[in-house]
Amino acid sequence: MPYKYNIIHDHIFNLSTKHSSMAFSSTSKLSVFFLFLGITSIVSADFNNEFDITWGDGRGKILNGDLLTLSLDKSSGSGFESRNEYLFGKIDMQLKLVPGNSAGTVTAYYLSSKGANWDEIDFEFLGNLSGDPYILHTNVFSQGKGNREQQFYLWFDPTADFHTYSILWNPQRIIFSVDGTPIREFKNAESIGVPFPKEQAMRIHSSLWNADDWATRGGLVKTDWSQAPFTASYRNFRADACVVSSGKSSCGGSASSGGNQAWLSEELDNTKQERLRWAQKNYMIYNYCSDSKRFPQGFPPECKMA
Repeated sequence: MPYKYNIIHDHIFNLSTKHSSMAFSSTSKLSVFFLFLGITSIVSADFNNEFDITWGDGRGKILNGDLLTLSLDKSSGSGFESRNEYLFGKIDMQLKLVPGNSAGTVTAYYLSSKGANWDEIDFEFLGNLSGDPYILHTNVFSQGKGNREQQFYLWFDPTADFHTYSILWNPQRIIFSVDGTPIREFKNAESIGVPFPKEQAMRIHSSLWNADDWATRGGLVKTDWSQAPFTASYRNFRADACVVSSGKSSCGGSASSGGNQAWLSEELDNTKQERLRWAQKNYMIYNYCSDSKRFPQGFPPECKMA
């Protein structure tokens, strides 16, 4: 499998046994306000020009240039990757996840470099039984080291319609957002000895695959192949980013000093900081920076940053 994964089995089991109707309950006035603020215009790119289906023997398809689908059956899943490599960017993709009983399936959407000391920025969607919420799993790898998991429920059904999942990656921070609402910020903590992904160009990858040995209730709930094929859909890709080709960045001689791209120095303003706190208070279900059993000798140094 082209994807390197680190999962907390006991935590997934515990989450999956909890009552989870809150994930699909009526949105509060506050969440409606935040969703309204998060609406942005998306300019669709042609998938034929931006991506290659890399595996799956025909199970991945690009339809009319503006829709991409990945499918999974008992024989194989499927995946794609971007033709471009990026070193910093603001990247949006709209996804509609596998509906119904998606237990055992994982839809991974991430940025990754190559090599033993790779960098990686992950969105992953862990399937569940019909009627239960997806778990959105996020992680950041730098120099081959991850173990920085944060997990969330969503405030909507991600299988009913397309929603925008965004990564802002600049030299100071990485921000994960859903429909314009930031859910996680990972700041550059090199000053206290924490490597930050800023030297290695990364491609965009996505895959839909079977992980029923761990994905749902720690592997207790297996994939129901009578529901196959499972399909996830993608549209409205947009990348405002520094493209790296032959060792040179489209942002200029140095990506970190790249021209007039406002996102290269973007940070959360007061409104977005409030939205981040709202998302984390109401929908975060796991944070490695508060898992004292996992880190009995003390939390990782970046956890001390505000």
